[in-house]
Amino acid sequence: MLGTERFPRVVWRGAAAAAHQADESPRPDGTQQPDVVVLDSLYEPTDEDRTAWRAGTGVVVLPGTGWAPGLWAFLADVGLELSPCAPEPSPLVGDRVSMAGVTSQDLLARVVDAEGTVGAHIELSAGTGAVLRTPGRSVAVAVAEPADAGRVAVATVELDESSWARELRHNLVTWAAAPVAVRAGDGRSVRAAEGHTPSATPGAVRAAVDDPAWTRLKEAVAELQTLQATDGSVSPEVGPRAAALVATVADAVVDLRPHFPHDAAYLDALVVDLHRWVDDGLGEPDFLDSLVAFQPQQQRVDGLQHLVVFPMYTQNGSRDRHLEAVIVQVIWPEFVAALEAGDYSNRLFVPIRFVDFTAGYDTNSAVLFPETVAMRQVPTFTWGAIFADREAARFRTVVSAAARATGLSLPPDAARLLADQHLAEEVFVMWDLIHDRTHMRGDLPFDPFMIKQRMPYFLYSLEELRCDLTAFRESVSLERAGVPQARLVQYAVLFDRIFRFAITGSRTRNYDGLGGQLLFAWLHQHHVVHWTDNRLTIDWELVPDAVLALGHEIEDLYWRSIDRPKISHWLAAYQLVARTLTPHPASTWAKGPDALPISGPLKAMTDEVLPDEFPLSMFYEALTRRIGDVVESTSGITGATAQVQAP
Repeated sequence: MLGTERFPRVVWRGAAAAAHQADESPRPDGTQQPDVVVLDSLYEPTDEDRTAWRAGTGVVVLPGTGWAPGLWAFLADVGLELSPCAPEPSPLVGDRVSMAGVTSQDLLARVVDAEGTVGAHIELSAGTGAVLRTPGRSVAVAVAEPADAGRVAVATVELDESSWARELRHNLVTWAAAPVAVRAGDGRSVRAAEGHTPSATPGAVRAAVDDPAWTRLKEAVAELQTLQATDGSVSPEVGPRAAALVATVADAVVDLRPHFPHDAAYLDALVVDLHRWVDDGLGEPDFLDSLVAFQPQQQRVDGLQHLVVFPMYTQNGSRDRHLEAVIVQVIWPEFVAALEAGDYSNRLFVPIRFVDFTAGYDTNSAVLFPETVAMRQVPTFTWGAIFADREAARFRTVVSAAARATGLSLPPDAARLLADQHLAEEVFVMWDLIHDRTHMRGDLPFDPFMIKQRMPYFLYSLEELRCDLTAFRESVSLERAGVPQARLVQYAVLFDRIFRFAITGSRTRNYDGLGGQLLFAWLHQHHVVHWTDNRLTIDWELVPDAVLALGHEIEDLYWRSIDRPKISHWLAAYQLVARTLTPHPASTWAKGPDALPISGPLKAMTDEVLPDEFPLSMFYEALTRRIGDVVESTSGITGATAQVQAP
């Protein structure tokens, strides 16, 4: 299956081997060593199995009709001392206790309505933990995580092919695989997934950046930015120095051109635009010709690099239209290409990662949009690029911190997502692919929010949330269709929205923040998310239906909008949000139509919206105090620079 190389390679041993086909795909490091070996309880481990375990391969033991003596001995070596006992049929539900001292992950996530049978009683020894169940607080799962070998998980509940059993197997295998295993020099598995794993070879990635011409270009751009006004122009007093710097940039582009033969037409036009800017006196820049020549959407090839130089502002970065330069690398995995070629066509979408950049991108900006470029007239835009590596790095950093701060026990596949930058990038590309195309699909208001107009910011919030919840909904369907990244997209939408979006940025018309607040409050009020005993818990099996229900609410609002006057649509949208979030006590909108200037111009209605119409809840105020510094630290982050502490 496309895209499975970032997921655990599993080999089955014993009676179950005939029923399960081994995953023979190579690991990300190119080796064939499996991530996990699944044994049935009658299997006698071999010396080869022990060697693989010592090299980092995880082991999962599933109970059968008995237990092999050699398996008991192997588990004893691991530190799990088991002794058989009579079965005790009872549901695998009830208390969920973290694996104290071993892992905080929720190995029983989505394991509901289970009818299991205890096959062994586990005596816990030092360094082991257990997930417990009721009645009788019988042991269901035991785990061990040796410091110098692979993880080991033992289920004591007989697993059939029911949904709960499949989820438990999935959790145990994913946990035992450990985060994105990479190989150390001695061949053993190490957990070092914090950094960035580029698609191309490191030498190919660094070739242009290590070229002295790139250094000259960056230095010239950095000095030029100090001479430019907000609109990008340069005053006559510093004109000669600015002209020399622009000439340096143009010469550097010529020298760098061999690294980017696929962009020859654009780079040639860029050099012409740079020289014409100088010849015209360095007034407001106009790079329309080179912008039209730049067509990255026509070359969506995984690992392909582009040199991009334009006078532009950077969204969520700098509002100055200064000259900026960035080297980017396209992210276009095969599974995303297959989705885009099928039901999720999006010809304008270009996902990229940073290789290097100038000051305008040493910020929170994660997009490269043509409309930000200085130009004499607006052409038809044919592409939009999103830095998936920055999105993934921010997500991993902030959500890991939030999970620690709230005591949230993550499912093993969610923990794996936070550990793997490369996997997170691919997940964000899939999310953005669907989100981006949704802006122009569905039952939309006649004048969708993309058309520049001044409106209450909560309308922007609902539109962005609608697109994210559509990506969530489609991912639920794609998960059922067997796309392995689809469940991870659901985690990404949920966690990025409720943790990072909600507390990122100022409280002035923060429409993305409002969307995160709304999603969290909706899930809490529908008893899916719980804050009890100063600990956050989530009923994972209830999440999809609850999230989709909020999406249906927004879609119904949009469907009805075509029959409503604009002002009535605005009021209905406000009511949708206010049914879940509490408005500020000073809000005029919260008092209803009688308090609003509904007979005046729409501008007067917009002016009545408070900058922080829906303040943060006490939960989010506390969360901001706990991880606000982590959120701030992600400015300028990339996949290569992210340092993520596991939750």
